[in-house]
Amino acid sequence: MTKRIILTIIGLVILIGILGGVKTLQIGRMMAQGNFTPPPEPVTTAKVRAQDWDTLLSAVGSLVAVQGVTVTAELNGKVVRIAFEPGTPVKAGDLLVRQDTSSEEAQLRANEATVALARINLQRNKRLIANKTVSQSQYDDAVAQFNQAVAQSDNIATAIAKKNIRAPFSGRLGIRQVNLGQVLNEGDPIVSLQALDPIFVNFLLPQQQLARIRTGLTVRVTTDALPGRVIEGAITAINPEVDSATRNIRVQATLANADEQLRPGMYVTVAVVLPAKQKFMVIPATAVLYAPYSDSVFVVEEKKDEQSGNVALFLRQQFVRLGEKRGDFVSVTEGLQGSETVVSTGIFKLRNQQAVVVDNKLAPEFKLAPQPENE
Repeated sequence: MTKRIILTIIGLVILIGILGGVKTLQIGRMMAQGNFTPPPEPVTTAKVRAQDWDTLLSAVGSLVAVQGVTVTAELNGKVVRIAFEPGTPVKAGDLLVRQDTSSEEAQLRANEATVALARINLQRNKRLIANKTVSQSQYDDAVAQFNQAVAQSDNIATAIAKKNIRAPFSGRLGIRQVNLGQVLNEGDPIVSLQALDPIFVNFLLPQQQLARIRTGLTVRVTTDALPGRVIEGAITAINPEVDSATRNIRVQATLANADEQLRPGMYVTVAVVLPAKQKFMVIPATAVLYAPYSDSVFVVEEKKDEQSGNVALFLRQQFVRLGEKRGDFVSVTEGLQGSETVVSTGIFKLRNQQAVVVDNKLAPEFKLAPQPENE
């Protein structure tokens, strides 16, 4: 009995020894595999560089026509002719709508006969008073009758002219709001007329900026209606008073609009270019790893490999604080000294202390004012 127990114990010890040996071999292999060094990751890089950027004052603006009205009827009357096509340009004085003037034309012809008779009487009285055949009062009465007849004719001619509705200035017409045969009352709308070139942009700036702005300063206007396009103009007017409710000052700039792509009422973003420039440290915007806790970049640094002794490139993740973004670049206010080289693309797949090799053959070209190819 005792011998069996001893043999059992010996067998268990041998079995445990075999299992321990197998486990030791497995752990050794795993440790050997853990020492495998992956090859360096190819990356594109960009130098941190200093650039002088324009000092800008940003605001939200609205476009306004230099001249814009809704053409309306001045007198009551029936529409007998529509002389314009909606959406077309017109010149100042072009006929838009003609109302029925048959009654006024008949009155004018009758009054022209009265004017002719009054003129004859006046000429007769002028000859007679020279011979002292008529009194001064008779002559004065003839003058008054002639002037009254002429004034009445002018009044009728003015009514006819008002019923021939013309463009008050050159511009582009909108959608027609009248129809043939329609009886227009005084003030009824006919069509919108807007002068589009040039065009105004109105915007507000805080009162603190009043000393920094003046007429003639350049403004740059962008809108989502024209993506990738920047329209330049100049400040042409500054309101003499500050809004007491908002403490803002209203500013107006004028923009060239030869292609009439800008339309009144459009929302735009305005940047006033101040004379002084600012120096910024800038990097490509694609070099930043954006994160909720903090933004960071990967700085490429030389480091000596402890195993081989060779000098290789490794990454150091550096947290940064960002400033303004313009074009393909973003400014860095804290975190970089200005002499570093950072990874410019593909940063989401990198990690801290990773070995890399620089390959800028396919590096994109970063521009301060990029122009999309499909614009």
